[in-house]
Amino acid sequence: MRGAKRAKWGVCAVSVALAASACGGGVDTRGSGAAGIVSSSWGDPQNPLEPANTNEVQGGKVLEMIFRGLKRYNPRTGAAENVLADRIETTDSRHFTVTLKPGWTFSNGEKVTAKSFVDAWNYGALLDNRQKNAPFFQYIEGFDAVHPENGKPTAKTLSGLKVVSPVKFTVDLNQKFSSWPDTLGYSAFMPLPRTFYTHHDAWVKKPVGNGPYAVESYTKGSVMKLRKWGGYPGADKARNGGIDLQVYTDNNTAYTDLQAGNLDLVDDIPATQLKNVHADLGDRYINQPAGVIQTLTFPMYDKRWNKKNGDKLRRGISMAIDRASITREIFRNTRTPATDWTSPVLGAKGGFQDGVCGEACEFRAAQAKALVKEGGGLPGGHMTIAYNADTGSHKDWIDAICNSINNALDNDKACVGAPVGTFADFRNRITSEKMTGPFRAGWQMDYPLIQNFLQPMYYSKASSNDGKYSNPKFDKLVNEANAATDHKEAIKKFQDAERVLATDMPAIPLWYQNGNGGYSDRIGNVALNPFSVPVYNEITVH
Repeated sequence: MRGAKRAKWGVCAVSVALAASACGGGVDTRGSGAAGIVSSSWGDPQNPLEPANTNEVQGGKVLEMIFRGLKRYNPRTGAAENVLADRIETTDSRHFTVTLKPGWTFSNGEKVTAKSFVDAWNYGALLDNRQKNAPFFQYIEGFDAVHPENGKPTAKTLSGLKVVSPVKFTVDLNQKFSSWPDTLGYSAFMPLPRTFYTHHDAWVKKPVGNGPYAVESYTKGSVMKLRKWGGYPGADKARNGGIDLQVYTDNNTAYTDLQAGNLDLVDDIPATQLKNVHADLGDRYINQPAGVIQTLTFPMYDKRWNKKNGDKLRRGISMAIDRASITREIFRNTRTPATDWTSPVLGAKGGFQDGVCGEACEFRAAQAKALVKEGGGLPGGHMTIAYNADTGSHKDWIDAICNSINNALDNDKACVGAPVGTFADFRNRITSEKMTGPFRAGWQMDYPLIQNFLQPMYYSKASSNDGKYSNPKFDKLVNEANAATDHKEAIKKFQDAERVLATDMPAIPLWYQNGNGGYSDRIGNVALNPFSVPVYNEITVH
């Protein structure tokens, strides 16, 4: 959120010790070539695949295949385009009327209606349901009643949602939000069938959606099998028979399987393989800009990192990181040193501010050492950087960052990487506020708005504010930006909010990440969308 030759499935190009990881415990995830099944690397999601409870990349990949909402982000341009929405109308950027297109059903045959959306949004917003994406509904009237900051809910449904007819519902926001319709392609806003509520445990085991694919089976730690849904009414029908998402705990193993022909698609090329990838894959290697930024986030709930002059400490650590060398030597220029907290894919008109981080994002060893000292020094004289060890080749660049920090501070024990076995365990430690030092916190945009890079991660109590940063000035500017009816005014307010981040430094921008991947000669028409996720439904099988 992430290429090769044909071979017989029985061959695993890894040692026996890695066979279970590489080959999915002996399960043939490629399926039948005649059936047109594509096998792709994947990682188990953190949570069950409830749309309002999934805010990480691996789960998001599945939701993109099995759901369609009011809007979808164009896989090439990122523009928010109507799918189930026939029209979304407003006269004041606060009161909206949504009219659905007819003829849509879930894969179990149930019709998709206005109630399918309203019930799903009410479920996602209600505090009792503990959905991680609940804050995405905070601008709808009645959110405070269903999701109070303290105490129990005083209502079960959002007062701002009303079903008018089977194909029409109204949405009243609690403030003006001119770009609100463009957020509706995000997974939190997907519709849900009645079986989600009446047979919830069964639905969680085998989710039912309304997208081009249906879930056939899922074995945690092994494979999720998705198959083309023949009754899908959308224009973006699957051009293959299905996708087998094969779980890997090591992307080097996935890449080896891709080379051996035991896997069709990898959307995360290991850093150690980048020097060879062009020779290995030729034109089957994909490398393109994406709306993804990598950061180091500080646990602001830990007083050791949020103390007097803590901003100097955090800024000093940032200036001790040689981004240019790491992106060149480790990532072979598939990353670009970050100068702000968003992404260049937004462009200047979309709010990207090249250089807003200033010298804090430049490698200045002498200043770094002085600032760390002014900020009270590293807690206990050293720091750890936590990361998940199962995907993303994170060890290589985390070690490189620590080496850079150690050299800048003239202390070879100042920084060390702290691996966590799996992505799910890593995320669970973050959400339970158990981090004692900075940790890896990449962000893949949910929709191409500057708001999405700033509000979910840094607004007080926001859904992905993993460091628990809070600044009333930042929150006020975000609120004013969301309320602005003029696009330029909104962008300016968001940019002002980003300057607050540049002062406080609650997270260190590292680099903008390209989407990269590789695929076998068995498949074609492979592309990544602006979110760096494969456009699975367009892949063809030779």
